Amino acid sequence: MATVREGLPDGRYGRSADQRADRKLKILGAVLGAGFLAMIVWFGYSYITGQQDMSGQVTGFKVVSDSAVEVRLEITKDTGTTGACTVRTLDEQHGEVGRKDFTFGKGQGDAVKVVTVRTTGRATSAELVGCDPVSGH
Repeated sequence: MATVREGLPDGRYGRSADQRADRKLKILGAVLGAGFLAMIVWFGYSYITGQQDMSGQVTGFKVVSDSAVEVRLEITKDTGTTGACTVRTLDEQHGEVGRKDFTFGKGQGDAVKVVTVRTTGRATSAELVGCDPVSGH
């Protein structure tokens, strides 16, 4: 038995079921692709702006004695943010001989500070462990 569509010209009486399914899959793929792209953009924006709350770096240090090191910190933060930075000092064998947290309050924006870290032995280097905003202040 012949089907009704066999003798009819293609496309004259609407789309076939395969064409409708292909169109639906293309639309679904476009929607999912746009959603995935939006998610990637949102994660990227969150990562970049989240890193801007507070940051710092050690720009120099000076061993002033067997029990103290002066560390020069450059801090970048918003004036409305309270934050803390942790600095540690290391000896010749890369063992930690000192660690101290320094708090930077609201009202202080970008700053360059020289801070002193007390040590249990002679330090040969100093490094910034990290800076983080402090909540609740």
